[in-house]
Amino acid sequence: MRKLLFPAACLIFLLPKAQAQHATPRQLFPGLFEAVQLGHVFADNKTFVDATPLQPPGTILAAWNAEKQRPGFDLSRFVQAHFQLPTANAAEYHSNVAKGLRHHLDTLWTVLQRPAIHTVPAYSSLLPLPKPYLVPGGRFREVYYWDSYFTMLGLREANRLDLVRSMTDNFAFLINQYGFVPNGNRTYYLTRSQPPFFSLMVELLAQAQGDTVLLRYQPQLLREYAYWMQGADSLAVGKATRRVVRLPNGELLNRYWDSSTEPREESYAEDVAVAQGSGRPAAAVYQDLRAAAASGWDFSTRWFGPTGTLSSIRTTALLPVDLNCLLFSLENTIARSFVAQNKREQAQAWQRKARQRRQAIQRYCWSPQKSWFTDFDWQNNQRASPKTLAGTFPLTFRIATPKQAKLVADGIQKEFLQKGGLQTTLTQSGQQWDSPNAWAPLQYMAIEGLRRYRHNALADTISQRWITLNTQVFLQTGKLLEKYNVVEPSVLAGGGEYPLQDGFGWTNGVLLTLLNRQTRPSH
Repeated sequence: MRKLLFPAACLIFLLPKAQAQHATPRQLFPGLFEAVQLGHVFADNKTFVDATPLQPPGTILAAWNAEKQRPGFDLSRFVQAHFQLPTANAAEYHSNVAKGLRHHLDTLWTVLQRPAIHTVPAYSSLLPLPKPYLVPGGRFREVYYWDSYFTMLGLREANRLDLVRSMTDNFAFLINQYGFVPNGNRTYYLTRSQPPFFSLMVELLAQAQGDTVLLRYQPQLLREYAYWMQGADSLAVGKATRRVVRLPNGELLNRYWDSSTEPREESYAEDVAVAQGSGRPAAAVYQDLRAAAASGWDFSTRWFGPTGTLSSIRTTALLPVDLNCLLFSLENTIARSFVAQNKREQAQAWQRKARQRRQAIQRYCWSPQKSWFTDFDWQNNQRASPKTLAGTFPLTFRIATPKQAKLVADGIQKEFLQKGGLQTTLTQSGQQWDSPNAWAPLQYMAIEGLRRYRHNALADTISQRWITLNTQVFLQTGKLLEKYNVVEPSVLAGGGEYPLQDGFGWTNGVLLTLLNRQTRPSH
């Protein structure tokens, strides 16, 4: 009997329509994708996955197969002939330092804004969004989940509630479409989410527009919660499924998880190299790398095994303290939405979930020995050893006791506070989410947490040092950056898989918020 053979390029067209629409670049261009990424045709693997094909995949693959064996074949030239390469819009913008920092901030809202995407080019990795939004800047050409909350803080300060509302609507749209908020609006991000800040976005909008906002987004709040807790009801003690783990006393806490066990397409060559040198099953390495990307902390020794190397990464073995604080916030926001509807029984049920999570965070994440909140290693049934700025989140969400908050404040003062602000961890590893680097969202969450327990002097010190550092770098470079070196403020931050990015959404949002607070001191 004669076999029917389908070229790999045709397989995508045999998928159900919904899957074909969301096919990733690697699925669309098998063979060619690996050749481009592993051949380092572009310095940044993200360039190719963001490129737009100029012909159908089958046509491009047929041309590649026909031409690649010819003498003098140039893969880079081939890609540029068959794909529209992305541009970094923010890189085209040149600030006028003489006009000052606030003028720069005001201008960046326009530079980083993008219009609604109702339709996307054929075979593009981009996903539609119904309303305008802001991107972080640089290589980050799409909306990003947790970045956006901190950008929205700045939009509130700039009296741009219209954009706060439209971005919140976009995240509600993504939850409706996919059942969760993807890492970003790209097909290659559809296997994972990011730190769940949607409830905080809703609360931010409710502060300005009233509790009717809670009712407007209640369906999406509930659906996001269902995504994080999927499989929990039937989970046995000591077992994990997807993003949830049942602990020895029956409590439920969450972890980061990505449903794929393949290399990240946007960092394909890097992930393949890590797996090859790990001595571990490649699928396990890829899943832990992806889970760390879902955390937003990609990468940090926070996630590493005893060797302290990226190849030892074990993100899925850890229950992150900051993630569980965010889910505590989500449970409380859902409870508030039922209070606003006068649905007392449902409100109490959600309040009970929040209380149970708070008790679990206290039981498993507070380390009396370290006087700090840490992640919990559920596989080894012990608290994780590294102290990181994630340990300030229980203050931000009022989970800590006053005594614990005082101990954490002391630890911040003694170990984390540097010339330019708070270092992310106490370890210098070369990874970008370790010392000496610092990030705007973590400064903001720590400052908020300290203020909620009336450690205002320390909060003010952190705020002032961060503002001074941001201002100094702006005067030197004309830019606001993704991350900063707080140990040696005269040296730009480094580490990570890509060059230092400017733009930069969450830096702008946090900086403007802190600047405005200086002009209206808290009482």
